Amino acid sequence: MSSLLIRNARVLTMDPERPHAEAVFVRGNRIEAVGVEAEIVALAEADTRIVDAGGASVLPGFVESHIHLFAGAVEMANLSLLGVKGFDALASAVRAYASERSGLALVVGQSADYTILSDTERLTRAHLDTILPGRPLALVAPDHHTVWANTIALEQAGLLQGRDLGPGNEIVMGADGLAAGELREREAFEPVIALGGGGRASLGLSTGGEPDPYPDAAGIDADLDTLRRGLAYAASLGITSIHNMDGNRYTLDLLARLDAAGELTCRVRVPFHYRNVRKLADLELASAIARDYGGDRLASGFVKVFYDGVLDSWTAVMVDPYADRPETRGDPLFSAEDFKALAVEIDRRGLQIAVHAIGDGAVRTVLDGYEAAIAANGRRDSRHRIEHIELVHPDDVPRFAALGVVASMQPPHPPGSAGLPLEPTVSRIGRARWAQAYAWRTLKEAGARIAFSTDWPVSPLAPLASIEAAMTRQPWAPGLPDQRLSLHETLEAYTAGGAYAGFAETRTGLLKPGFLADLVVLRGDIEAASSAAIGRLGIALTICDGRVTAGDLASV
Repeated sequence: MSSLLIRNARVLTMDPERPHAEAVFVRGNRIEAVGVEAEIVALAEADTRIVDAGGASVLPGFVESHIHLFAGAVEMANLSLLGVKGFDALASAVRAYASERSGLALVVGQSADYTILSDTERLTRAHLDTILPGRPLALVAPDHHTVWANTIALEQAGLLQGRDLGPGNEIVMGADGLAAGELREREAFEPVIALGGGGRASLGLSTGGEPDPYPDAAGIDADLDTLRRGLAYAASLGITSIHNMDGNRYTLDLLARLDAAGELTCRVRVPFHYRNVRKLADLELASAIARDYGGDRLASGFVKVFYDGVLDSWTAVMVDPYADRPETRGDPLFSAEDFKALAVEIDRRGLQIAVHAIGDGAVRTVLDGYEAAIAANGRRDSRHRIEHIELVHPDDVPRFAALGVVASMQPPHPPGSAGLPLEPTVSRIGRARWAQAYAWRTLKEAGARIAFSTDWPVSPLAPLASIEAAMTRQPWAPGLPDQRLSLHETLEAYTAGGAYAGFAETRTGLLKPGFLADLVVLRGDIEAASSAAIGRLGIALTICDGRVTAGDLASV
């Protein structure tokens, strides 16, 4: 379209110089004007498409700052166990799904909660054998850091007798000397997931490597269809920018094909994924990818790292021992010195760093690494990030602002929010540390830059539901800090904050003349909605780079 006018709107620009407006005028892929209706309507030309928002909110397009696009799109076809509780309900759901898909090499259930049986009984292969004895079955925890497999799946994956694994990974063994069915962290469960043939979708997350053998034309077409499905779903939820948190050159090359065909419906950043089995010399691959991909629609320029696991499987790294397992603090995936060397080298190359760090011990060590990078290379506008930060020690809170580190956090993740159970997470943390858990208000008040996201497919992708979670979260006990943010603070973390985290704050994240035309029209006035109703507002129209990517102009 040559030009587009959105009028009769409640425009929240996220621009502090002009936070509210009534209309937006777009020409090509740029915002030309934002302001009062009479002035903006006067800009309309004969061929201008006019959208009457009907008093609904118009916002900058949502920036999903932490997502696993390829894997999430694949998982859309798997069985969802979200909200399923008890053995009978689990068995019924799995058997019904499996009976309709007799050709699957591996039956996969997503979002199997750690307490899906009860608050005290954990899944084993014996449970899964009873449910589906003759076919390989794997259930994936919501956090994607634990998988439970039945006996036949463990046998086919070569794990039933156990296997030596790297630090932080574990095949839980039973009293009979065989695998009990619980597989903690990716090195442990990747052989089971591979039985289902989804290797390419998880390759960027599991190793950061490239497909070997390289897929044939049919495989490439199948992967392109998977990405189309994921991108279309994201656009339908108002998302215009994605920071993918796993990836490789293959993922970027697929997205480049879609971009060349005019099918890239969201801006996407894809990292080089550095696992602890790599060498520092491998970072030349990251630099090469960054040189080749640096556009407005498709870019790299950052390195993703896992430092620890998650709280529920005792694999997150803690400063002090776990409250319910005092003999452990969790095992890091890198030594502190190795991570410092890695951070220094990535920073020396001028690349951004994004590190998965859940426990307060992991967060501290990552901050130490960023501090070492400044000492070695000098201070620059690096905007290194820490992903998740589910626990932060009070001594480390001010270091985020001091070091210029972005806190990339997920409002649907706290136990008790977005339908998640309190256990076992709150018992892992221990009451003495509850005040430091999921502390986005604490970090913001200390000057940290906040970017919000969902970590899809760990949590449902809808930004509006995530915004609701950020605004309705309740403390776990009286006297704990209230970590809720206001509506405008939350929207900022999902728009301008995400743009800042991706070095795009001069082009996206605001509705401002000269900025790229990324915007979303809601089905209602978000400022008039109660906090508990925001997730149900819905998306009327998504526009990315001046193109309608979801919704119908004629229906708005």
